[in-house]
Amino acid sequence: MIRFENDYAEGAHPRILNRLIETNNEQTSGYGTDEYCEKGKTYIKEACQAPEADVHFLVGGTQTNTTIIASILRPHQGAISAETGHIATHETGAIEATGHKILTLPSDDGKITALQVKLLCQEHWNDPAAIHTVQPGLVYISHPTEIGTTYTKSELSELSKVCREFNLPLMMDGARLGYGLVMKDNDLTLPDIAQFCDVFYIGGTKVGALFGEAVVITQDQLKKDFRYFIKQRGGLLAKGRLLGIQFETLFADGLYEEISRHGVEMAMLIRTALVQKGFALRYDSKTNQQFPILPHEVLTKLNETYAFTFWEQVDADHSVIRICTSWATKREHVDQLVTDLKNL
Repeated sequence: MIRFENDYAEGAHPRILNRLIETNNEQTSGYGTDEYCEKGKTYIKEACQAPEADVHFLVGGTQTNTTIIASILRPHQGAISAETGHIATHETGAIEATGHKILTLPSDDGKITALQVKLLCQEHWNDPAAIHTVQPGLVYISHPTEIGTTYTKSELSELSKVCREFNLPLMMDGARLGYGLVMKDNDLTLPDIAQFCDVFYIGGTKVGALFGEAVVITQDQLKKDFRYFIKQRGGLLAKGRLLGIQFETLFADGLYEEISRHGVEMAMLIRTALVQKGFALRYDSKTNQQFPILPHEVLTKLNETYAFTFWEQVDADHSVIRICTSWATKREHVDQLVTDLKNL
């Protein structure tokens, strides 16, 4: 079985594994206070051109989202998100379990707009009964989104302006950030994201690491006591150097960008084959996730060899699946899928 279900099916990039082996018998201080974590943080701050930022390493995406959001919101506040946002769909109510409502906005493309946020805030603050409703406390976005779409620099700039107008921290989930940064026509850079977002994270779990996400906090007010929140929520890894070594390796000489580009290139080969065969795409994603609409008889045939993720049923005869590539996707597997699509 050739798997295109997700971008974390493999272990880690060999250079990361080698560094973990090379440093295995070294003794270091714990909980992320070691020299490897410091080096990893330095490389990330340099890549973001944000020397004053705080950088923290956590283990996984849901843990990172819940820790960040819980550290920001007061008990009566909620997080604004697209209705398709990861925190609203695929985190088992993790945010609600911390006592915070998700204030969802409708979205056809996985993104939310500055105007939507502005109207929601105006509606709340102009409501005479505002204290009877959940107060907007932050804005959550992801780049790429849950459906592979991405924000432009202009869109992120406008969102940032509105968030600052209403004193709302802007948070970016970057679990797949590498794939968004290298896609064709992208005009967002890490320094742009550090400028417009108050807090964001750089995903490692889905981009070459065994596990790990790097949280970057640029707003001073959000920095205070963040390590306390990490510890309280079980995220302060005793062997913190395992995270530092991975991000040091990913960012020391451009490896993060290099392997992200591979994942996107593999996805584009599949996308081209799907379009040439005449299959429609549910979303216009230029990243490592593709969402073709396929007849059920085609899915039955492809499922003999390939594993995909079911996304949604369109009608009695067609469904959307997600085809996901990664930093480790083999070219020969992509070529085989492309050939099989052509031969359908």
